[in-house]
Amino acid sequence: MSRPVIIALDFPTAAQALVFLDQFPATTKLTVKIGMELFYAAGPQIVQAIEARGHAVFLDLKLHDIPNTVESAMRVIGRLGVRYTTVHAAGGHVMLAAAKRGLVAGAAEQGLPAPKLLAITQLTSTNQAMLNTDQQIPGTVQASVVHYAELAQASDCDGVICSAQEVGAIHAAVGTDFIAITPGIRPATAAADDQQRVMTPTAAAKAGSNGLVVGRPITQAENAVRAYQQILTEWSAAND
Repeated sequence: MSRPVIIALDFPTAAQALVFLDQFPATTKLTVKIGMELFYAAGPQIVQAIEARGHAVFLDLKLHDIPNTVESAMRVIGRLGVRYTTVHAAGGHVMLAAAKRGLVAGAAEQGLPAPKLLAITQLTSTNQAMLNTDQQIPGTVQASVVHYAELAQASDCDGVICSAQEVGAIHAAVGTDFIAITPGIRPATAAADDQQRVMTPTAAAKAGSNGLVVGRPITQAENAVRAYQQILTEWSAAND
């Protein structure tokens, strides 16, 4: 199973995102995350521009709507050739199943492999108090995350997005073949920013993460290429 270090391209314009990517040698093929900010600014064209450079795209739009709307949107996403995309597990099993149908159908229309469908469990900015008070969900964050992972697997998703702190419990519940991609990754010397549940690349590898999402520690580094290579080296060594 591929274990990518995914760079979150949290830029407000396509030009800034492409300038950032063009710092890397042409032979370096990345996996990058396009989130809502960049996609809403630049649209499908930014996906195409990045894929034309040979990079793989994780389109992170976190869909959450009625099943018919999500299925139709996923059909469009399936045509784009991205490697991963996301939907909120909180939308329920009917919506999750509809998302998968749309994604598979859209990819088939273009003769493409279907992107991996990853369900958002609890955002890494969510802590225990927010879960219980704001969301009115009783119990622990880990219990909520594991429940959503079980729901996602039963609904034919390929994996989840979760904190590395919950990966062990997820794999114990649904098996190690179920993908667990983990944002909230920070080198030991980096600030947590607005993240609540964070881990270092080494700790995430030891926890069983199947891939990392790293944004500001790379994109805001003085030398982004070096920062990426340091994280990739740490991650790869920990997975050996």
